[in-house]
Amino acid sequence: MYIKRLFLVISGLLSLGLAVIGIFLPLIPTTPLLLLSAACFIRSSDRLYQWLITNKYLGPYIKNYREGNGIPLTAKIVGVSLLWVSMLFTIFFVIPLVAVKLLLAGIAAYFTWFILKQKTLVKAHL
Repeated sequence: MYIKRLFLVISGLLSLGLAVIGIFLPLIPTTPLLLLSAACFIRSSDRLYQWLITNKYLGPYIKNYREGNGIPLTAKIVGVSLLWVSMLFTIFFVIPLVAVKLLLAGIAAYFTWFILKQKTLVKAHL
């Protein structure tokens, strides 16, 4: 049990670190990595989970998704755009195997569908 908990904490911290880097480097998806961190922490460390969801900067990403409020429109546009830019670059310039190119295109199509089917977060006007 201790090894599983340690593995989840380490995985959560790694994905959290990548998510923070993703705030500054647009090719790294912030929200999915934060959700992965939250999933790891909720199964391993209540203290880390509570810190993450109450964090002033990172918490709203997770709360809005979990409460079904949706994803901001700008996040959808940026996410899908960067997904396709990085996948198309990889497909055309990095990967030589046709089967892998098709697999990557399929993965990109699935995640595009997944992101776009999520409710769009509408900010309340005060």
